[in-house]
Amino acid sequence: MHRLRKQAAARGVADRISTVEANVDEPWTKIGERGPFDLIWAASFIHHVSDPARTFTRAFEHLRPGGLIAVTEMDFFPRVLPEDTDAGRPGLEARLHQATNTKPPHEWTGPLADAGFIVEERRPFEIRLDGSQAGPALNAYAHLFLAKLRSHATDVLEADDLAALDTLLDERQPQSIARRGDLSVHTTRTTWLARRP
Repeated sequence: MHRLRKQAAARGVADRISTVEANVDEPWTKIGERGPFDLIWAASFIHHVSDPARTFTRAFEHLRPGGLIAVTEMDFFPRVLPEDTDAGRPGLEARLHQATNTKPPHEWTGPLADAGFIVEERRPFEIRLDGSQAGPALNAYAHLFLAKLRSHATDVLEADDLAALDTLLDERQPQSIARRGDLSVHTTRTTWLARRP
């Protein structure tokens, strides 16, 4: 939220932007106090709510006629490692993602339409950032992300791949993610743009 407010201020529209921190699974009393809204942006979290259909219905109710909802989801979890990490066999990350089934099955066109929205566009876009573009936080992000996948891989990944992954996650090792300069981020996301009639 801080980045959004900072960008809004830099563009001279801070008085037109409001943010609210709320649990969308709970009643929208706090959210509704600031509405109705022109735009609701839902970035990579709808798949976590207990009832996405109910969330879309509530969003519809809190938008002005003509208001827009933008829903963004990752199509697959980011890839961060080079093909050959010098720890184990090449292709470790591809096998890790395949074994842990990291392709989120999100499709919101139908649920948005069911809530009353007119889906105007479903737009995929690609994200590719190397270390110089992603900045110094990339190593920490990659470590956190791969450690999370590692916690789900114990029973589904072969022993040699688990050992290689443990080497990469061990900050004392020369191949450690913390020491690498060859990391990047690659993923695709899809954004649905839907309007309240």
